[in-house]
Amino acid sequence: MAWNRKLQQARQSLDQKLRAFQPAGQHPPPAKGWIRALRNALGLSAAQLGDKLGVRPQSIDDLERSEAAGTISLDAIARVGQAMDCTLVYALVPNTSLETIVQRRAEALAMAAIAGVAHTMALEDQQVPSPLGQQVKDYIEDHISERDLWRDNG
Repeated sequence: MAWNRKLQQARQSLDQKLRAFQPAGQHPPPAKGWIRALRNALGLSAAQLGDKLGVRPQSIDDLERSEAAGTISLDAIARVGQAMDCTLVYALVPNTSLETIVQRRAEALAMAAIAGVAHTMALEDQQVPSPLGQQVKDYIEDHISERDLWRDNG
């Protein structure tokens, strides 16, 4: 596949950086959230953390509930973390490698196109070329560019 070398290198570089987080499921947050877990581990009361942030203890409870519900903003969690001498680490972790995602998408587009051609050929009582795997590779090489992978019509 003749993909853009710079894009391929960018994917490989990100894959390398994100490898430490895979599989993403091995790092689940504590049931009540990171803020509460860290606050409790540090021995900070909600009132003490509130003092550090200049907010009421009830605001800390609200932030902890918001985090546990998945509705907290990144800015809020970063500010709370900073008050506890912590750094927010944020990442979107692919379920596979970025290269695999791109390859699968290209293969899906190729299969959809080839299936349409095969159906038309069958209706015209023509022989469908094989093997399918080679057809997919050839179609990707000849017809799919990286800029086309994520178009809405694909």
